[in-house]
Amino acid sequence: MFQVPKVPGILNPGGVSGILNPGGHSQNRIKGTVVLMRKNVLDFNSVADFTKGNVGGVIGTGLSVVGSTVDGLTAFLGRSVSLQLISATKSDESGKGKVGKDTFIEGIITSLPTLGAGESAFYVHFEWDESMGIPGAFYVKNFMQVEFYLKSLTLEDVPNHGTIRFVCNSWIYNTNLYKKRLRIFFANHTYVPSETPKPLVHYREEELKNLRGDGTGERKEHDRIYDYDVYNDLGNPDLSENFARPILGGSSTHPYPRRGRTGRYPTRKDSNCEKPGEVYVPRDENFGHLKSSDFLAYGIKSLSQYVLPAFESMFSLNLTPNEFDSFQDVRDLCEGGIKLPTEVISSIALLPVIKELFRTDGEQVLKFPTPHVIKVNKSAWMTDEEFAREMIAGVNPNVIRGLEEFPPKSNLDPATYGDQNSKITAEALDLEGSTVDEALAKKRLFVLDYHDIFMPYIRGINQTYAKAYATRTILFLKENGTLMPVAIELSLPHPAGDKSGAVSQVILPAKEGVESTIWLLAKAYVVVNDSCYHQLMSHWLNTHAVMEPFIIATHRHLSALHPIYKLLTPHYRDTMNINALARQSLINADGIIEKSFLPSKYSVEMSSAVYKNWVFTDQALPAELVKRGVAVKDSSAPHGLRLLIEDYPYAVDGLEIWAVIKSWVQEYVSLYYAKDDDVKSDPELQHWWKEAVEKGHADLKDKPWWPKLQTLEELVEICTIIIWTGSALHAAVNFGQYPYGGFILNRPTSSRRLLPEKGTPEYEEMVNSHQKAYLRTITSKFQTMIDLSVIEILSRHASDEVYLGQRENPHWTSDSKALKAFQKFGNKLKDIEEKLASKNKDEKLRNRIGPVELPYTLLHPTSEEGLTFRGIPNSISI
Repeated sequence: MFQVPKVPGILNPGGVSGILNPGGHSQNRIKGTVVLMRKNVLDFNSVADFTKGNVGGVIGTGLSVVGSTVDGLTAFLGRSVSLQLISATKSDESGKGKVGKDTFIEGIITSLPTLGAGESAFYVHFEWDESMGIPGAFYVKNFMQVEFYLKSLTLEDVPNHGTIRFVCNSWIYNTNLYKKRLRIFFANHTYVPSETPKPLVHYREEELKNLRGDGTGERKEHDRIYDYDVYNDLGNPDLSENFARPILGGSSTHPYPRRGRTGRYPTRKDSNCEKPGEVYVPRDENFGHLKSSDFLAYGIKSLSQYVLPAFESMFSLNLTPNEFDSFQDVRDLCEGGIKLPTEVISSIALLPVIKELFRTDGEQVLKFPTPHVIKVNKSAWMTDEEFAREMIAGVNPNVIRGLEEFPPKSNLDPATYGDQNSKITAEALDLEGSTVDEALAKKRLFVLDYHDIFMPYIRGINQTYAKAYATRTILFLKENGTLMPVAIELSLPHPAGDKSGAVSQVILPAKEGVESTIWLLAKAYVVVNDSCYHQLMSHWLNTHAVMEPFIIATHRHLSALHPIYKLLTPHYRDTMNINALARQSLINADGIIEKSFLPSKYSVEMSSAVYKNWVFTDQALPAELVKRGVAVKDSSAPHGLRLLIEDYPYAVDGLEIWAVIKSWVQEYVSLYYAKDDDVKSDPELQHWWKEAVEKGHADLKDKPWWPKLQTLEELVEICTIIIWTGSALHAAVNFGQYPYGGFILNRPTSSRRLLPEKGTPEYEEMVNSHQKAYLRTITSKFQTMIDLSVIEILSRHASDEVYLGQRENPHWTSDSKALKAFQKFGNKLKDIEEKLASKNKDEKLRNRIGPVELPYTLLHPTSEEGLTFRGIPNSISI
């Protein structure tokens, strides 16, 4: 029997057929290193155990397995996993790159300093000589029944070339499941289609064809197929009419971006709707790493399936008071915790998400972390200055608009909705001595206007448990640079019908008596509108949902060899998977959003109405600021824009980040496209953009504002918008959710009653106790616990987060010029972070700190783990 010699750092199972001698090197052999991860280290489908309280089982196969055991790894040896190199320089008779012999994984490398947690390395030796040329791709076959995660292959001392690296990051299933579609990976070289080495052209095209599929059948777990579908899986009409939801996408009534196709069976009662359940995403989009981000995301699932029902039963059985009786009761959620009944704590205490989020103390007390907004000052959130400041430095800082005419006018169709124009009068406004005309001329009036968005839904919303208004808030820019709310308009549909217009009341600022309580409640109604718009439109629609079509189109039409693929894919990581989880637990019928946010069953339908007015080119930050009337073009100003609110933290910091992203994209793109004709003549690029527009955003495909992708300038702008949306924009509207909203008094998500009328018990309560009146109006205690549980997860950074200016693998490309440009990008981001930190120390910039003394850091590029109120991850992974 052939016995393999012992080699330091390699575990050699004797007598395994086909193992070559790793100690010697032949000119006919190429040595390689394969890095992979076993399924039981990675597979968070086993989170089923984790969510059911089987913590030991999950930890035993997941978090504690940082060094894989030899017993498990020997399964990869023998004839379990084979690789075949494919030549990039020598073709066979058909013109395809020559394919080498099947070569099997060999000895285990026990000491490799670059290995990450859970990763294992193996030697492999390929029979290969100069007549085969230089390898540029390889096939891999898995003959085991269990899948594994292939990280990389590195070839050393390749004749006439040196080292060749393959960055794989992909799940490999049993080869029979792929039928005749062999799994292929390309070296980390970069080629536009016209420059692809001829022997690789067939393989490049074949792989894209495999990723597109044929558009039929139900997708299986092992599939890697990317395709489009409408949002027809949010409801479940089979349960009852109450669980039916409109299909979003595919109609002018409810337009929507497309999501990934699953091909699941239809519901019984509506053949156009898919049955809810486990949601397919292409396998490599599924969380497949030993990463804390996996636990954060799946924590949402465990909350939905186990924690929230436990909370619900606790309140329905009156095991705990159903209402907060004072503002201190709310603060006690983080200061003293909330005591839970034994039966509730026992059903959820073993869940890792509970241990992490609530930090149980062994005494049946769940305790939330202290939100940043009350860490320094417990009551400053109530001030008018902070109320206004959060419109430009809070978690939803891109809605406020410059007021161009007074009073504000509605764009709702008067034939359907009657007169919906504002009833605020100029005489009612206190503008520190200025008239309305003077303030308009000096561009010192602004508006937070949710009237037109909410009014078509208010009648339906108010027939549920909720009671709400459509709101408008007028703000005045003071001499010291801060904003002051000067009037709030609360509007309801006319009782005589929609065509009769709106019934409106105007609330003015007050500091004393019952009027001050009415003003406090008016601000709450505004924030409820704002919270709902933020979660459903600014956060979900404008980042998560609009990105998915670009992700799908990229994988269908841009090869892994394509420079734009390498540029964009880091900003797609995990987004399809978190979106699928959202469809299961967050935005679905009777899901977390419907349970805890104002619009209830109208939630996602409202986002469809907003999508009607979505414009891709307006997602560029400079264009967006100009469109909202908060900036004007000025070639002498930084970034070519003059901000009308000079101390506008989101805009100031955002423009810095936008500019450096665009600079990086310009430099990178110029490495591969010298002129406009290069863009026009790239078939992969043209097919990518055409399909992203015509299929991914099909309901808006005929809009004239879509870039035609005929110039270098258009390519740079498109890529910059996509990167900005998936990184900085999402960071700005996501990671402040708990810091600001974790104190529900500051950002209520729902309102349960309208302003009390004189002569009612509710009015007397308002006179006697502003706190009780406020607490009985806003989000209930049960809803608060749902809301806080979710937004704490959403606001966290994972320990292994990859931030803007970083890459998960330093060998993402072999192009030294691209690597140098990327290093410059990272260095610029470090300089920007220092610059932004210094701005927060400037006492003249009052909006950067505010009355709550919370420095604006949401667009600082890097972060530590946890609730940090800062950091720009590369992608939407939570």
